[in-house]
Amino acid sequence: MARAFLFVLDSFGIGGGPDAAEFGDLGADTLGHISEFCAAGAADRAGLRQGPLSLPNMSALGLLHAARAATGAFPRGMTVPSRVFGVHGAASEISRGKDTPSGHWEIAGTPVNFDWGYFPSEGDAFDQELVESICAAAGVPGILGNCHASGTEIIARLGLEHIRTGKPICYTSSDSVFQIAAHEVHFGLDRLLELSKTVRALLDERPGGRIGRVIARPFVGYSPESFERTGNRRDYAVPPPEPTLLDRMTEGGRTVHAVGKIGDIFAHRGIGKLTKANGNMALFDATLAVMDEAQPGDLVFTNFVDFDMMYGHRRDVAGYAAALEAFDRRLPEVDRKLKQGDIVILTADHGCDPTWRGTDHTRERVPLLCFGPGIRSRLIETRRTFADIGETVARHLGIPPGPHGRSFL
Repeated sequence: MARAFLFVLDSFGIGGGPDAAEFGDLGADTLGHISEFCAAGAADRAGLRQGPLSLPNMSALGLLHAARAATGAFPRGMTVPSRVFGVHGAASEISRGKDTPSGHWEIAGTPVNFDWGYFPSEGDAFDQELVESICAAAGVPGILGNCHASGTEIIARLGLEHIRTGKPICYTSSDSVFQIAAHEVHFGLDRLLELSKTVRALLDERPGGRIGRVIARPFVGYSPESFERTGNRRDYAVPPPEPTLLDRMTEGGRTVHAVGKIGDIFAHRGIGKLTKANGNMALFDATLAVMDEAQPGDLVFTNFVDFDMMYGHRRDVAGYAAALEAFDRRLPEVDRKLKQGDIVILTADHGCDPTWRGTDHTRERVPLLCFGPGIRSRLIETRRTFADIGETVARHLGIPPGPHGRSFL
């Protein structure tokens, strides 16, 4: 029996989202703009990377042809291979949000057809009643922040006051999130996680729109210059609105190996084995180890978070380019572990164009690169929904189909 490996390069959009204008993202193109900056020398950084964007392995799997299917043109400055291996194309998102849960749930066969709840962008993000409920339930003297903010910026700005007062730093973004930053030593990691669970419960009791995630953001350090978020982040998400591919696999007696933040994104529904790691290369190492453990019929599902968290949101073009190149160099290690009948699918959950205005995700198509022993090269153009990815995995592994997509194999 075959195995499947589904790897999400978090935020690696390839432009051309058909409804991008509705999200204010018309013209956003994560891959295209990174390659353009690299070709112009605008992403050179001493000791990190130089020159045009070089992704020979993903290009050989059809990445550039997928980008052309999404946008009508090859990314500027990249070498187009003379031969392409594997099934390749692009997919559009039909979920109403451009956030992490929406993208991942749709990949797993369950598009989000409802509107998320969001906090106001002007004035206080959280109303006084909610703040008072949090303080009373969690026993904290108050909160800091209460606004839209970048996580690294608000920790640098309020970290010292947080240590002095014991008040957690609470903030949001254009995503449907309530984020809580606290010092691992002075506030305590366990206390932060309990506070986050409390906030999750309070939000779930409130009428109105759903808030997708409560995110615990622990940090360490003792000055604005040394404050640094740790790898002990935890997301408390609402569960998907209906069974996903992961649930169907579990019901069928298969094992879903979740690597990275996949477990948190799916509220730990349908997860068989969970493996945590911090940073793309550690996640890659962990994935290779899990590949050795995976049995026939299993799915290994990994999220490579750094593209989004470290480089997309921080609008770091050079860092994003270097991370892509580092990931690409290691792909042959995956190929060497494949057995007859295995497939690997490389994709993304949304865009996060590091050249775009603001720090939000961008509404883009994502790449579909599918390879493995016996997979023949074929361009599949553009799929109308990410759900086709989950249905491809389902069909490959002999899992009953879901209602929202269809296999591209």
